[in-house]
Amino acid sequence: MPWIKTLHIVFVAAWFAGLFYLPRIYVNLASQKEPAVQAVLLGMARRLYRFTTILAVVALVCGLLLYVGYRIGMGPGNGWMHAKLFCVLLIIGYHHACGVMLRKFEQGRNTRSHKFYRWFNEIPVLFLFIVVALVVVKPF
Repeated sequence: MPWIKTLHIVFVAAWFAGLFYLPRIYVNLASQKEPAVQAVLLGMARRLYRFTTILAVVALVCGLLLYVGYRIGMGPGNGWMHAKLFCVLLIIGYHHACGVMLRKFEQGRNTRSHKFYRWFNEIPVLFLFIVVALVVVKPF
C-alpha cells in the first residue's frame, strides 16, 4: 500500500498542476483576439485537458484502492474522510467545468471575460488547502 499511496500523492499533485494551469490558458484565450495565437492556445488547452484527465483518473483509482485497502472512513471519527470525498466530487466537477469551457472556446461560444477566468483559476487552491487540512488535521 505505501507504493499506491505514493502514486496517489504524485498523481494528485500532477492533476492539480493541470487544474492550476488550464484556466490560465483560458485567461489568455479570453483576452487574445489574434487568430494564430488563439489557435496555439487552444491546442495547448486541448492537450493539457486530455493529459490532466488521465492524471485525474490515475489519482482517483489510486485513491479508491487506498480507501478500500485501508478501510479508512468506515468507522466513527472518520468524518474528515467523508468531507474529503465530498471535496473530491467538487474537484471532479471543477475538472468537468474546465472541459465544458474548453468546448465553448473551441466552438467560439465563450462569453466570459479574462477576469472571470482569473477568479475561476483560484478555486483549485481552495480545494487543495481544504483537502490537505482534512487529511493532516483530521478535525472530525
